[in-house]
Amino acid sequence: MSEAANIMADAARQENVTRILDCAERLFRHYGYGKTNVADIARELGMSPANIYRFFASKVEIHQAVCGRMLGASYKMAYEIMHLPISAEERLRRYIHAQYKMTLETMLDEQKVHEMVIVALERDWSVIDKHVNSIHDLFAEVIREGVETGEFREQDPEAASRCFGAATVILCHPQMVAQCLAKTNRAMPDELIDYAIRALK
Repeated sequence: MSEAANIMADAARQENVTRILDCAERLFRHYGYGKTNVADIARELGMSPANIYRFFASKVEIHQAVCGRMLGASYKMAYEIMHLPISAEERLRRYIHAQYKMTLETMLDEQKVHEMVIVALERDWSVIDKHVNSIHDLFAEVIREGVETGEFREQDPEAASRCFGAATVILCHPQMVAQCLAKTNRAMPDELIDYAIRALK
């Protein structure tokens, strides 16, 4: 097969993968992950289930890919905020607020999405660990800059990034956010963010 034919075949494959994932995410959001199967996705697309299996080995694999896309959108938001031309403190503050807002709006307001995320978290997929590591890398980069400019005290940026992430995870983890919303004996978002940032100074 020529290089041009290979490129066209790859593009066609990617188009089919995108169509399947778009459809799967739409059905997961509407009916819920548990009530949607590969046959439903195939029917919606006018394909046979066998055609879906040419691209994904199982519903779980489709789910992993959908979650990967959602995490990709979250990382894109984090990357853009962490590279704004503002102070290190303000970048960390803005990111946690933005992630908390995204969790509230995307994960919790749409109950079916929440179900999909919970299944992914319970299965402890490597895609989630990779996302957490990527966010910690961004934290470390910003903390290192904060140390260099004198905003933060001298410290190990990698260790500080992990601790900052652990201190604020209650505002970013869908299950924790859901459990704490109705509680009156929990720290408010601004209080928790202030506390975590003070630890860096």
